[in-house]
Amino acid sequence: MSKPSVLVVCLGNICRSPMGEAVLRHVAKERGIDLTVDSAGTSNYHIGEDPDDRTVATCRKFKVPIKHAARQVQPEDFRQFTHILAADEANLRSLNRMKPRDATAEVRLWGSYLDNEPIGDPYYGGMKDFEEVYHQCVKLSNAFLDEVIGQSTQGVE
Repeated sequence: MSKPSVLVVCLGNICRSPMGEAVLRHVAKERGIDLTVDSAGTSNYHIGEDPDDRTVATCRKFKVPIKHAARQVQPEDFRQFTHILAADEANLRSLNRMKPRDATAEVRLWGSYLDNEPIGDPYYGGMKDFEEVYHQCVKLSNAFLDEVIGQSTQGVE
């Protein structure tokens, strides 16, 4: 199997997806998994911007490194990454609409690896909402890695 590579996607690429990218990279590293992770948005609202200050503060609180400049999903992402994970159904629909015919990436709702729940957009909420997204990203990261890589990578056979 080729090395998995993941693109985490939300609408603006400043809240959910950069946090998801940082958390998935962190969880994979803790589990000893070599994984390429990036994030992008389906919209062009925030291209070039840093993640939302509350996203950064939440990641720092849980000691998860985060550094990202917002970008929009590009056609080559569907060939460059093995997996594209949508934060919610609206972004999944957008991804499927923009997916080129020669796409090789598996495009799924990230929640489909666990409970089929979307990641709610915390943008108009408070720190509590961002921390809920963080905890959901940790669970989804482990569920994704369990399915794609296998549970034995956790160091316990």
